Amino acid sequence: MRKIGTATVTSTDTHYLHHIHAGRFDLDTDEHKTLGGQGQAPAPFDYYLASLAACTAITLRMYAERKGWNLGEFRAELALSFDDDGKVHVHRTLHSDQPLSDEQWTRLLEIVANTPVTKAMREGAVITSERGG
Repeated sequence: MRKIGTATVTSTDTHYLHHIHAGRFDLDTDEHKTLGGQGQAPAPFDYYLASLAACTAITLRMYAERKGWNLGEFRAELALSFDDDGKVHVHRTLHSDQPLSDEQWTRLLEIVANTPVTKAMREGAVITSERGG
């Protein structure tokens, strides 16, 4: 297998606030106040949406550049909800400040349905755990 990323999370003395080291970047995470956190940093599902939003924007920018299309200022708005059975639903709305044709939008929506993070989230991942020393 080819490893493409790493992340480590370390607790703090502030209830749910944790420090994350992802790749060579440092981030924090906390839970929303409604879930008992302090709301001092994005919650795990915020990062879940952010990773999908980032992959969406990067993938579409790469595709548009290859096609010679000007996306201008591109924005993806994502919303996460749970249905009555607890299944996660993510809705993504795409915006560009450039006048793209219906055909271009159709193609961008086809591409966005198959970004690497979209596929991983849609198809699932094999997640294993073990006890450390």
